[in-house]
Amino acid sequence: MKVIILAGGSGTRISEYTKKIPKPMIPIKGNPIIYHIMKHYAKYGHKDFYIALGYKGHIIKKYFKKKHLDWNIKLIDTGKKTMTGGRLKRLSKYINTDETFMVTYGDGISNVNLKKLILFHKKLKKLVTLTAVRPPARFGAIKIIKNTVTYFKEKFRLDEGWINGGFFVMHKDFLKLIKNDKTYLEREPLNTISKKKSLTAYKHTGYWQCMDTLRDKEILEKEIHKII
Repeated sequence: MKVIILAGGSGTRISEYTKKIPKPMIPIKGNPIIYHIMKHYAKYGHKDFYIALGYKGHIIKKYFKKKHLDWNIKLIDTGKKTMTGGRLKRLSKYINTDETFMVTYGDGISNVNLKKLILFHKKLKKLVTLTAVRPPARFGAIKIIKNTVTYFKEKFRLDEGWINGGFFVMHKDFLKLIKNDKTYLEREPLNTISKKKSLTAYKHTGYWQCMDTLRDKEILEKEIHKII
């Protein structure tokens, strides 16, 4: 199954690093975070990667040019100012009609069981399955009833326990709901299908950590051994 990694953001909240390198290239225990993410997918046999580049994408290209891996890696420029939804839509030409594929961000680490995630998605037969996690309350919240997302909000609400942890499984038809480069994946498209009960959530209670700030990086440095 193809894996799309959204790796084009500017990462302004961790500018200590991103002034010089793109966020997915920030090192965790000697390797860029994007490498750890891809290694997790490869562990489950998913080695067909499509990386959506933007901010300082040339640095990611340079890294993989030198890195010798038995993975199929396509590095695609999707624009410096393109939003997450727009980047995904730009990669739609690489996805076949009726194809199911995976999507994640280039700044989040997890030990989610990808085999179980895919089986869950296939069983419920919805447009999109996201991985729901329970981290600090500063993230966007979702409400889940019987595995279906009935509420999707980018900013958090204290009464909601689960958030979008990324690690999506999607059907290509979902890409039709993304308008253009300015579309945020986490706003109109996901909100629209949540209202239509076409967005499901796979609840992951294991490890998950994103890297938005310097503090997050320090946490990952201490905890990365949990998944590698």
